[in-house]
Amino acid sequence: MKPSPEIDKSGNRRIEIVLGNLLRIGVIVSASVVLAGGVIYLIRHGVEPVQYHVFRGEPSDLRSVAGILRDVFLPMSRGIIQLGFLLLIATPVMRVVISLAGFARQRDWIYVTVTALVLTLLLYSLFGT
Repeated sequence: MKPSPEIDKSGNRRIEIVLGNLLRIGVIVSASVVLAGGVIYLIRHGVEPVQYHVFRGEPSDLRSVAGILRDVFLPMSRGIIQLGFLLLIATPVMRVVISLAGFARQRDWIYVTVTALVLTLLLYSLFGT
C-alpha cells in the first residue's frame, strides 16, 4: 500500500529540511573547529621562522582517527584542525545515512537500495584498503 501523496510530500519536505540543517550545521561546526585549531596553532607557532627547504610529512598520529582524537584531548592544535576536517568529511556521509532512513521510513525500496549502494561505496572509499 502506497502512502497518500499528501503524506509523501510532507515527509519529503521534512527530510529536505533535516538534510539542509544537517549540511549547514556540519559545515559551521567543522569550520569552527578548524578555526579554533588554527588560532591555537598560530598562538603556539606563529612566530617560528618558516623553513621551506625542509620537508616534513604529516606526523603518524594524524593519520588515524584514534591518533587525531588523542591529539585533540592533549590538546594539540594540528589534531584539532584534523578533527575539523574529519567532521567536514562526515557531514555528507551523515546526509546519505539520514536519506537512507527517510527512504526506508517512506518504504521507497528503490531509493533505499540506491542509497544503500552509495553509502557502501562511500564507506569503502573511506575505510577500504
